[in-house]
Amino acid sequence: MEQPNIPDWAMGMECAVTVCDADCRIIYMNERSRNTFAEGTDRLIGANLLECHSPHSIDIIRRLLTEGGVNCYTIRKGGVKKLIYQTPWTENGKIAGLVELSMVIPDEMNHYDRDRQA
Repeated sequence: MEQPNIPDWAMGMECAVTVCDADCRIIYMNERSRNTFAEGTDRLIGANLLECHSPHSIDIIRRLLTEGGVNCYTIRKGGVKKLIYQTPWTENGKIAGLVELSMVIPDEMNHYDRDRQA
């Protein structure tokens, strides 16, 4: 399956970027995503997200594809804490699929309340 025209900046990012279309088919994986999910190969391009997720996750995927919004959470896997951020991408004003960003984050992070800073 041909990948969309994603600028080169996505390929070298220090976080995983995975994109699917409205039919839940994976259409793009940057290098970090490929290394995370497919041992450095692009065998998952064209695969359906629904085939490798739990019923709970499938409900979230379907909700995001129909209603929009954001699904954001943290996980710990292999001793590494990650932030997962999932949101639709649009084309001509319609939801065309989902983007997932997965990034390693430290156990303790600074938090800056910009509303309270002068």
